[in-house]
Amino acid sequence: MSLSLDQLQSFVHVVELGSFTAAAEKAAITQPAVSLQVKLLEQRLGVRLIERVGRRAQPTPAGLELLTHARRIIQELSDAEESMVPHRSGIAGRVRIGSGATAFIHLLPLAISKAKARMPGLDITVRIGNADDILRDLDSNSLDLAVVTMPASGRSLEVEEFYEDELMAVAPRGARMPAAGPDAAFMSEKTLLVYEGGNTRRSIEEWMSAGGIRLKPAMEFGSVEAIKELVAAGLGWSILPGLSLKRDRTDFLEACPVRPKLVRRLGIVVRRDKHLSRGLREVMKALRETKAAPAAR
Repeated sequence: MSLSLDQLQSFVHVVELGSFTAAAEKAAITQPAVSLQVKLLEQRLGVRLIERVGRRAQPTPAGLELLTHARRIIQELSDAEESMVPHRSGIAGRVRIGSGATAFIHLLPLAISKAKARMPGLDITVRIGNADDILRDLDSNSLDLAVVTMPASGRSLEVEEFYEDELMAVAPRGARMPAAGPDAAFMSEKTLLVYEGGNTRRSIEEWMSAGGIRLKPAMEFGSVEAIKELVAAGLGWSILPGLSLKRDRTDFLEACPVRPKLVRRLGIVVRRDKHLSRGLREVMKALRETKAAPAAR
């Protein structure tokens, strides 16, 4: 037999009020019910907890020691119950998001801001990584939602495309672009700085290959932001997501759509069996509301 909250509460009431009858009135139960709760508690602990001194019920030395623990347990349970109120009312929650760095910097802030405006008590954490690692963490339920470059797949995953991002040829400010846009042959003649992996890199390789060119980068980097800085410094050209060209160093860059058009698509990914809490639904809704804006030209 385990300790119960009712037993501890009855014990505390008896000690504080000095009477089984008064304790029963406070709890709105019968006096025999209070007596039984205290008796069961004493049996469970194997000690006498209450003794009568005159007409008053008082704690034994064991009862005095238990009293401190009982009050703390009751308070902790009360606090726990109170902490659930925001969740029951839908004004609090937690969402753990996994994302690539570009989406995190240029797309997620607005979506997170919208979600928190609708649900101020929402706690959002974001983990940055490559798509494979993020999807693995999502599958193991250490993340609630992923924002990744397509394709993304998995038997346990639900994938929804929500954002189309055009990839752009990027050059130092003042560089001359073909009027119709650079093609694979034109780009192959440049010193190319490209992202070192992931679905965006594979899309660029396929685009070059479709033009009869094998991608031969001069340098590879794990950061789109680093590539932008190097291109701005005149160290080469690149093909980058338009999403990454909305701000920051774009005054020092020339950007132009490539020919033929090259796009990547971002997807919202959740587990198929994931409970869609209000917080998770708000984040997904805010992501769907993001609209692609023209990249710097």
